Amino acid sequence: MQSGYYSPRARAVEVRRIDETTSACLSPIGEVAFLSNEDLKRFRAEPAALSPETVRDLKSRHMLKSAGDTPGADRLFASRLAAKRSTASAGPELHIIVPTLQCAHSCQYCQVSRALDAKGYSLTHAQVLAACDQIMRSGAKVLTVEFQGGDPLNRFDLVELAIEALAHHPERKGRPIRFVVASTLHQLTEDMCRYFAQYDVKLSTSVDGPNWLHNRNRPVPTRDSYERTVSGIKLAKALLGAESVSALMTTTRLSLQHPEAIVDEYVALGLNEIFLRPLSHYGFAKRNLQMLGYTTEQFVEFYRSALKRVFWWNERGIPVREVYASIILNKLVSSFDAGYVDLQSPNASGKAVLVYNYDGYIYPSDEARMLAESGDKSFRMGRIDAPMEELMASPAAERIRKSGGVESDADCSACSFKHYCAPSPVDAAAGGAGVVATRDTEHCRRTTALFDQMLHLLAMARASNPSLNSLLQRWAAPAGAGA
Repeated sequence: MQSGYYSPRARAVEVRRIDETTSACLSPIGEVAFLSNEDLKRFRAEPAALSPETVRDLKSRHMLKSAGDTPGADRLFASRLAAKRSTASAGPELHIIVPTLQCAHSCQYCQVSRALDAKGYSLTHAQVLAACDQIMRSGAKVLTVEFQGGDPLNRFDLVELAIEALAHHPERKGRPIRFVVASTLHQLTEDMCRYFAQYDVKLSTSVDGPNWLHNRNRPVPTRDSYERTVSGIKLAKALLGAESVSALMTTTRLSLQHPEAIVDEYVALGLNEIFLRPLSHYGFAKRNLQMLGYTTEQFVEFYRSALKRVFWWNERGIPVREVYASIILNKLVSSFDAGYVDLQSPNASGKAVLVYNYDGYIYPSDEARMLAESGDKSFRMGRIDAPMEELMASPAAERIRKSGGVESDADCSACSFKHYCAPSPVDAAAGGAGVVATRDTEHCRRTTALFDQMLHLLAMARASNPSLNSLLQRWAAPAGAGA
């Protein structure tokens, strides 16, 4: 037995059972330690009885403290905790502008009702400029401005107006701005690419898998959705660079039987990232869940198979990153938060993100504006030109503040992952009549299952697969941090 007093850091460590013999100790600052059942009992009751190696490991992860610790150890812990929570505390960093709802696609899983023309479904020039003024009122030191739709390239004039206004805004004061345009890329032209090159604009698109699957999921009247998107990807890569365009997919019931083919398609297209996204339960997509939907268990099985294929390609020297895994690993084992808004504690809607919708109103999240499309406008924060103070004091913002912390929710306060996730009033409202318990929301069930899957992977990789462990650590690093 070692001398000295040891105790688990107060309120810092949560425990999640991995299997019959092992549990994971989780820290809010991005550390995971795996302990046997015997060591977990010692950790809780008599830490001094742990082996010297285990004590050193737990202290290095800030999970164990002793009477001899210096004040610097506590300061370091507090600094790392602040870094992990910076997304929800630094002011809105992500700003989503929806310039138009115009889109030629008729995707069955779309969360918003598309518009074939822009009349009545697009921001005015004055509203775009007002949105830019709001963005510059954010206290965030770095800004990300993402254009969504509809398809924003249908109103490239509004995209260009916003980029120019933001890039040269008198209140910018040297702050970096990252521009992203989410588009089918069907309207992408060489002139657009040359313009985007001036401001290092990144492009995000959707590829649901091989051409037959993509065309089925994302139909257009000409029945060549896949071909036109791939053409746009090639044009962007040729004129803007290989790293200028990324893609994600949406999992439908049809996708479930083809995890390997979907991953292989991304490799064939030369895309080094894939985001294996589930079907949305918001807005108009909810109407088609009976036809397109599946259980959480079915999605997790699909995800597990697809992720296995991603690892297979990495083992063969093809570096492909799965974005969903990277997001969860970042929460578990990284000192710096990657800024994914949907996984924050407390809930970051309206604090880390604002959405400037085509209808002239501001919403606290993309999901909130989708909820409004199906009739529930209770999460509107105010008009685009309203004072920022008024927006932050709105009933919608106050509702999220009151109900978006783990202490306000019995399910969340008892959850092992409460440092990384929090209840979402928007998710609860999307459940329909009444308020859905957090544990019963699709987001909670899926996220919990994927956290557990990543813990299993980490435990296995640390124990017996150094190359996989190295890969998982690289994925956990925020983009731009050497990952």
